[in-house]
Amino acid sequence: MNMKSFEDLDCWRKAAELRRKIAALVKTFPPEEKYRLMDQMIRCSRSAPAQIAEGYGRFHFQENIQYCRQGRGSIYELLDHLICSREEQYISEDTLNKYRDAIQECLAVLNGYINYLMKAKAIKVEESLVTYETNND
Repeated sequence: MNMKSFEDLDCWRKAAELRRKIAALVKTFPPEEKYRLMDQMIRCSRSAPAQIAEGYGRFHFQENIQYCRQGRGSIYELLDHLICSREEQYISEDTLNKYRDAIQECLAVLNGYINYLMKAKAIKVEESLVTYETNND
């Protein structure tokens, strides 16, 4: 992978797209939810792409993986808030299902990136061991 910025990552793009959709959705919620459900949904929808970006900036595989996992947690939190929104009848079942599909797509891409990072980390560790063994023989 030759990435110049976290903005090149498909997982960040999907999470940022979800963030924009959530920002528009919560504007339809009743005003009394402004500092409750709306705020929570905005926060976790913003957290996911922010965590991916921060992990990218760490330059170490394990730290990047950990931040991506935290972002994944925020996406699952968002799904829970959407389910709550449905239970409170702020959104329809169809709307929930559309967001559920978008979340599943976002998670699939993010999990793919996490798997890539884990494999890249394993390769780097293997290369380091070979180099160490070669230098110490």
